[in-house]
Amino acid sequence: MNHLIVYTHPSPSSFNHAVMETYALELEASNQEVRVRDLYGLGFDPVIRQSDYDTLSGGGMPEDIGTEQGHLRWADVITFIFPIFWAGPPAMLKGYIEKVFSQGFAYAFEGEQPKGLLGGKKAVIINTTGGSLKLYQSSGMLESISRTIDGGVFRFCGMEVLHHRYFTGVTTATADERAQILEEVRRIARSLPS
Repeated sequence: MNHLIVYTHPSPSSFNHAVMETYALELEASNQEVRVRDLYGLGFDPVIRQSDYDTLSGGGMPEDIGTEQGHLRWADVITFIFPIFWAGPPAMLKGYIEKVFSQGFAYAFEGEQPKGLLGGKKAVIINTTGGSLKLYQSSGMLESISRTIDGGVFRFCGMEVLHHRYFTGVTTATADERAQILEEVRRIARSLPS
């Protein structure tokens, strides 16, 4: 299977980076095809500009959007690895979704009804948080985040969400706890269809 990892964290020394590398290596060890799109590393511009609208309305395709849509077309499974910032994805990833998951590519409307155009594709979401599991559960944030991301983005576009895994409290996690998280990341990668 073709696996695309959309990775979003500003620091290459972050624990998120270790999660992404662990996950990618486990997929590659299973002879899966893997591509990583490190949005910060690529310098992806998350801002939709007037020039983007002008190009799209004229029947063209901005180069950056076309490139990312090509990677998404290629993939069977798309994994999003990112930290939770202020109860949602980093602005970089939010902008990526707004630009790349565009109408006519990721969804369309039939009358007033939306139709997802990415059917057959599978999604995996792996998140880290600084706050504790208790904090996120008691405030209802986990449920809110899952509803917005899983349903409002990926299912809306016709994708099947295979896993949405939260690793909470990573900023205060011990070395042993981090090692356990990385082992769980390996298990997730091994559980995916091949």
